[in-house]
Amino acid sequence: MKKILIINGPNLNLLGTREPEVYGKLTLNEIETELKNLAKELKVEIECFQSNHEGEIVDKICNAQNIFDGIVINPAAYTHTSVAIRDALAAVRIPTIEVHISNVYSRDEFRHNSFIAPVSVGQISGLGIKGYLFALQYLSK
Repeated sequence: MKKILIINGPNLNLLGTREPEVYGKLTLNEIETELKNLAKELKVEIECFQSNHEGEIVDKICNAQNIFDGIVINPAAYTHTSVAIRDALAAVRIPTIEVHISNVYSRDEFRHNSFIAPVSVGQISGLGIKGYLFALQYLSK
């Protein structure tokens, strides 16, 4: 059975109350429940992880090697700043899809640059939680 790691970065623990006009009204727990339901249908195992700390995310990625078959990551603000997360993803060579709830390309210009996209098999931006679901479906095959 394939194992997929779902990683959420800083401030995503505040989903549901944080700028609902941008990020929607679902909480991170509700998104994870949707992912777990889909994982059952797809017959894959998932593990969900959220951290506001860059080093914890790097550790999680590094420890994923030889355990997980894919990574879905919403690095949040670290998308635009973290060479460390980028390098960890490149090092473990696990197929990764970068996901963003909002369309980062219709927002502040600094959000248009991603350190993660070049080491990912794809990027999904602006489709709300469907982005996570599409990424999980892709990596489950």
